[in-house]
Amino acid sequence: MLIRNLLLLLLAAAVPAAWAHGQGVHTHDAGLIAGMLHPFSGLDHLLAMVAVGLWAAQQGGRALWVLPASFVGATAAGAMLGMAGIAFAGLEAGIAVSVLALGALVALRRQMLLPLAATLTGLLALFHGVAHGQEMPLAASPWGYGFGMLAATALLHGVGVLAGNTLRQRYLGMAGTAISLAGLGMLVNFAG
Repeated sequence: MLIRNLLLLLLAAAVPAAWAHGQGVHTHDAGLIAGMLHPFSGLDHLLAMVAVGLWAAQQGGRALWVLPASFVGATAAGAMLGMAGIAFAGLEAGIAVSVLALGALVALRRQMLLPLAATLTGLLALFHGVAHGQEMPLAASPWGYGFGMLAATALLHGVGVLAGNTLRQRYLGMAGTAISLAGLGMLVNFAG
C-alpha cells in the first residue's frame, strides 16, 4: 500500500515532466507559478532533485537538510549565472551526468563525509541552476520565478527524503539504478 502511494505521488509529480523544456511555462507574464512548474518540466531536473532527497535519506542525520540545502543554494547561484548570460560548455551533458551520478550514489548506497557530499551535490546542482536561469522567460518576475523554482526544488527533495525514509534499501537501490540508467540514456542521447 505504501509503495503504491509513493509511486502514485511520484507519477503525479512527473506528469508535467512530459512537457519539453521551453513549452508550457514560459509566457510573457511568467512569475511565481511558472517558476514552480519549471522543475517539473524536464525529467532530468525531476530525477536529479528526487535523487538528492533519496541520497540524503540514506546518509541520514544532518544530511537530511544539508544536501537539499546545498542543491537549492547552488541552483540559485547557477540560475544567477545563467540569467547573466554565463554558459557552461556541455550544459545538457552536465545535467545528464548529474542524473547518472546521483542515481548511482543512491543505487550504491554511497556514504560520504558530509562536507564532501554537500560539495558534490552543489557542483552537480550548478548545471541545473544555469539551465534554469537561461530558460527563464525574459519578461518574468525574476524574484517570483526564482522563488517558485527553488520552492519546487525543495519540494522535490522532500519527496525524495520521504521516499528514502519510507522505502526499504532494496527498493532504494532499484530506484537509484533506474535514475542512473535514465541519466545514462540522456547522456547517450546528447552524445548522439
